Amino acid sequence: MTSPHRSTPPQQQYADRSYRSPAAMAGGGLLIALALWLGGDALLRGGAHTKLMALFALLLVVPLVFAFTLRPAVRASADLLTVRNPFRTITLPWGAVENLRAAFSAEVFTSGAKYQMWAIPVSLRQRKKASRQAARGASRTRLGGAADDGPAPRAMADQALDELREIKERAGERESAQGEPTVRWAYPVIAPIVAGAIGLAVTLAL
Repeated sequence: MTSPHRSTPPQQQYADRSYRSPAAMAGGGLLIALALWLGGDALLRGGAHTKLMALFALLLVVPLVFAFTLRPAVRASADLLTVRNPFRTITLPWGAVENLRAAFSAEVFTSGAKYQMWAIPVSLRQRKKASRQAARGASRTRLGGAADDGPAPRAMADQALDELREIKERAGERESAQGEPTVRWAYPVIAPIVAGAIGLAVTLAL
C-alpha cells in the first residue's frame, strides 16, 4: 500500500501593511463636508460673481484638503514600500531603502534622497507618554512589584517604523525587492488646485 503523497507546505506569506492617519482622515472629511456645504449654498443662492468665486474656491480648497488629509498613505508589501504624500507617490523597492527614521517626522532614506511619510505622523506627546509609562513600569520592578510581561509601550510612529524595518529585513537581497526608486506627481490633484487658485485670483481682481 502506497503512502499518501504529502505536498510541501508553501512558504509563509506576509500580508501587506497599510498606514494612514485616522485623525487626519476624520478632520479632512469634516473640512471637505463643511466646504461643500458652504460652497453649495453660495452656488445655489449667490449672484453670478459670488457663484463664480464659490466655484473656484471649491476647486482650490477641496483638492487641497484632500491632498493633505485623505490622500497620504504608506503601503508596505514584500518587495516594495509605496509612500503616497500630498502631491507625489514614491515607490521604493526595499533594496533601495537604506534607513527609516522618526525624529520630528517619519522619513525614509535612499542612497541619494530622503522622503517624508506624511501618513505616519510623529507625536512627541505620545512619545513622552510612552516614556513615562515605561519608567513607571521599571520603577515598580525595582521596588519589588510584579513585572509587566507585556511589551513596552511605544508611540504609534515608532511601532510603525519597527514593522517597516522588519519587512525590510525579510526582503534582504531578494531579487524581486531590488530596483530604483520612482517618483510620480499627482497631477489629478495638482491641476484643480492650480486652476482654482488662478480663477479665484482673477475673479477677485475683477
